[in-house]
Amino acid sequence: MAAPSGQLRVGRYLGALAGLFVVLYALVFFTGDSATPKLGLDLQGGTTVTLRARTEDGRPPSREALDQARQIIQRRVDGIGVAEAEVVTQGSDRIVISVPGQDGDQAKQLGQTAQLRFRPVKSGPFPVTPVSTGTATPTPSGSATGTTKPSATPAPPKASSTASPSPAGWAGRPAAAAPAPTSPAATPRPSGSAAPVDPAQYPGATPEEATQLAALNCAEQRAGGATDRADQVIAACDQDGTQKWLLDKAIIEGTQIAGASVVAPDQTNAQWRVSLDFKGQGQAIWAEYTAKHNVTVTPNDPANRVAFALDARVISAPEIQGTINGSTEVTGQFTQASATDLANVLKYGALPLTFEQQEALTVSPTLGTDQLKAGLLAGGIGVALVFLYSLLYYRALGLVMIASLILSGAVVYAVLVILGRQIGFTLTLAGVTGFIVAIGITADSFVVFFERLKDEIRDGRSPRSAVPRAWVRARRTILSADAVSFLAAAILYYLAAGSVKGFAFTLGMSTVLDLVIVFLFTHPILALVARSKTFMSPRISGLGSVQRVAARKAAAAAAAATSSTPARATARRGRVPAKES
Repeated sequence: MAAPSGQLRVGRYLGALAGLFVVLYALVFFTGDSATPKLGLDLQGGTTVTLRARTEDGRPPSREALDQARQIIQRRVDGIGVAEAEVVTQGSDRIVISVPGQDGDQAKQLGQTAQLRFRPVKSGPFPVTPVSTGTATPTPSGSATGTTKPSATPAPPKASSTASPSPAGWAGRPAAAAPAPTSPAATPRPSGSAAPVDPAQYPGATPEEATQLAALNCAEQRAGGATDRADQVIAACDQDGTQKWLLDKAIIEGTQIAGASVVAPDQTNAQWRVSLDFKGQGQAIWAEYTAKHNVTVTPNDPANRVAFALDARVISAPEIQGTINGSTEVTGQFTQASATDLANVLKYGALPLTFEQQEALTVSPTLGTDQLKAGLLAGGIGVALVFLYSLLYYRALGLVMIASLILSGAVVYAVLVILGRQIGFTLTLAGVTGFIVAIGITADSFVVFFERLKDEIRDGRSPRSAVPRAWVRARRTILSADAVSFLAAAILYYLAAGSVKGFAFTLGMSTVLDLVIVFLFTHPILALVARSKTFMSPRISGLGSVQRVAARKAAAAAAAATSSTPARATARRGRVPAKES
């Protein structure tokens, strides 16, 4: 049966709301593994690492360089397998790495940014604590004198004894340790004097370079104390801090690397390998250098070895086997793990900026759970107080408000789950705060509507005719208030950083969903119950006081109309009543 003309078609609105719920919760339960929102690190525990960019002139870095660094760090984090990590820029010179869960220590290590450079080897490797020699005995270049054990970090690869030049042109060879003949007895030296540097301890190095090698402290370098200038010869340690190298000026920056990948053993090669590709300019430089420095052109030349130096630490130093004009292949005694580590360092290690770690904040899972409980408790108390107020002040109309808030919460929950799956949105403590504040904004929309309804009934209209009139007047106020709230949330989200963005996002989202509930549920359901004499009776509806005011106003108006009507004369003009005799 069609609704009378001018009457709200309640079924269409409630049907649209029911369809919206069906779609949302079908996505919640049938398109993902978990039907719960993703929680931020402050609610489930995790680590936040803040990095600050440093430039040589002290000025803030360019936006392009900072965003490029953020993308590289994000790829490094994802490549090593840290789950659900978030890397964002903050302000003009900071990058924040957030890792929920138990990967905090790994996040701190990944936050140590790096400069990757390719440097020819001038001499080395040498043991960290060299022994004195009577005569200098250079290490035969191109021959292995020891083995390198793979570790958690990429280790220098070891060459096969039958290695030969291949189209890839590059085979990794192990670090050659300096010979260690019997040392003479130590000669006492005056207290406080510097230890003399024996150039024989560092074959192939000049006296100045030997002094530089002797002064290098590998413990300090591993902690980030080394300097790395591309245009200077540097002394560097390996990742384990057990060997020293003397490296020449950089020939290629890590930013010239186009990609690196792991190649599994196959029928032609039973070893794990790393394939490396350069960009156009880097490839040209690499082809020219390898044509002049390889074992077939300059045998026994230390410059045939090129070190991958990450923050002035030698990750690997393979030997060039031939001219390379194309993909470069690093071979050696790799395991799958060590080959993957080396590929990740080559692919994700180069950054256009230098960073220093400003802050590393770790939240334990226990503390995160406590904060989640506290946030939910605060929200529950707020909702309970709104429910109590609505029942005491509006009575039966308060039930409409309570039902609207419950439906609004159900829609918000489904949207949170879907956003967590689609865009990785995580609910933080600041986001919970945004929802608590939004409870008041949502309740305010109902209050505006109900008060407009009271005004119409106070003017003498019946509840059934008062609802559409009240809605027309309240709708403008609700839209204006929600527009201001959403605009404030959008501006805050754009200008703010960190957790404040979560507050602004949830506040703006709740404001939009508030309009959905008011238009599709609160207005139609109130138009429906206004047709019920039982529900809208003065005792149940809570409108008794305004209805009594309306009745008094109607009576006063009637009395005023009666008193203003002229009284009829009881006798005709000009006729005098007869006097009794």
